[in-house]
Amino acid sequence: MTKVFRKELESLKPYVPGRPIEDVKREYGLKDVIKLASNENPLGYSKKVREKLMNSLDNLALYPDGNATELKEALSKKLDIAVDNILPSSGADEMIDLIAKTLISPGDEVITADITFPRYISTTKMMGGTPIIVPLKDYTYDLEGILNHISNKTKLIWICNPNNPTGTMVTEEELMDFFAKVPENVIIAYDEAYREYVTRNDYPKNSIKFVKKYPNIIILRTFSKAYGLAGLRVAYAVGDKEVIKNINKVRGPFNVNSLGQTAAITALEDDEFIEEVYNLNLEGKNYLYEEFRNMGLHFPPSETNHIYVNVEKDAQEVFVELQKRGVIIRPMSGNWIRVSIGTMEENRIFIEKLKEVLGK
Repeated sequence: MTKVFRKELESLKPYVPGRPIEDVKREYGLKDVIKLASNENPLGYSKKVREKLMNSLDNLALYPDGNATELKEALSKKLDIAVDNILPSSGADEMIDLIAKTLISPGDEVITADITFPRYISTTKMMGGTPIIVPLKDYTYDLEGILNHISNKTKLIWICNPNNPTGTMVTEEELMDFFAKVPENVIIAYDEAYREYVTRNDYPKNSIKFVKKYPNIIILRTFSKAYGLAGLRVAYAVGDKEVIKNINKVRGPFNVNSLGQTAAITALEDDEFIEEVYNLNLEGKNYLYEEFRNMGLHFPPSETNHIYVNVEKDAQEVFVELQKRGVIIRPMSGNWIRVSIGTMEENRIFIEKLKEVLGK
């Protein structure tokens, strides 16, 4: 039976999402569980979005606009770039798959980091490409190391900035120097899923200008994190018109659902909600920093809504013990975990339970 499956699948494993709250409640007989595993927005989503969605339930029997016309127009106005440079998708996960399907042929090389979003590597393998892994440097993408690994087989480079799971970032100056040195025939996919949480002034807040200058850059953004629309699965890519046109060829019809399109359009207009999200995240991050320091735990400074921290104990063991106490986090390799920044109440509960598990 195994002979019927593509050989590229042999080394792949299904993506394992953060455990659902209800699963943990059932397993451990708990009434209250908090989830700080999947970088979800603890404030939920904009009230303006809720109101709009409640008035948009009458047309669910109809297919959505397969072109996402109004969403693209709203993004075009917001970003000051032509509609033809924009392509929405069902979450960034789908866009990562679409980019791989568009660009990667068997034998092509795709460069990314060793500790970053795993979908970059799995989609490369899925298409028969060869992942070229460049280790992080000080928990951050090593752009110079990536340049040194470019060969005549390199088709695509993935940059996650800020990076998931480490929360680190590369600066605008570093990126501009990097982009100028990458050959024009190598596509750079630049993933900005966590851009709204960045506090540093040297981060490229207006990355759209990169697309206008370099036709080999594709920018990915999402509505799942700061906008709180993870359950509706809406993201988008911004790139050169020729690149976007070809990605669109492999996109499935009606990939972004009607409610997702409506919610995203409305969310774009609510800057006050994004400011509230930013401020809560910053408050929670500073609190967790202080607590981790008091416990003597090492972590790289984060520019996202999560923190990558060494708990000095097997991550899987900590993961299980925290679940027993009603807290879900994300175990990484070795002694490292990733914890999402929640409400202040959730952050305090997490620290209380972590101290119990670590005996601090």
